[in-house]
Amino acid sequence: MAEQSGSGPASGTAADPWVLKTAPLTSAYTMYRDDTSEPPLLVCQVGTTKLTYLGRAIEDLHAELVRRGDWVTLGATGEGKEPAADTVEAWGRSRDNPVGGWYGQRKGYRGRFGMYLPPLLETLGLVELEHNARNNRVRALAKGVASTE
Repeated sequence: MAEQSGSGPASGTAADPWVLKTAPLTSAYTMYRDDTSEPPLLVCQVGTTKLTYLGRAIEDLHAELVRRGDWVTLGATGEGKEPAADTVEAWGRSRDNPVGGWYGQRKGYRGRFGMYLPPLLETLGLVELEHNARNNRVRALAKGVASTE
């Protein structure tokens, strides 16, 4: 869960970002919502690397997982590699998703959607996420369990 020590859940702003861990719980990173950018973005900070994803990715990915109704493999990979079919990563760059392509916005860093978005959705109470060393999967929780606001 994204929680700041002693201060309760993070608000997901630049001043109070979500502190997250990848599905295997091996790497920490932060993420926050930047609603001042056009379009609104999710800013993911991994060490010194900044990745950005369309802000609507939270709602869109949750809706896709609800639609699928079962476990979906994360399939996280970088922009230069082809993701495995029927994974969160493949959907996050597919022409068939609601934005018609990449949710990642920073050229050269548009991948890893399947690595960084599912832990955020788990923190927001929207999904159940496995935490194995490899080949993790995610599935939507019942609609209305949590809100992203």
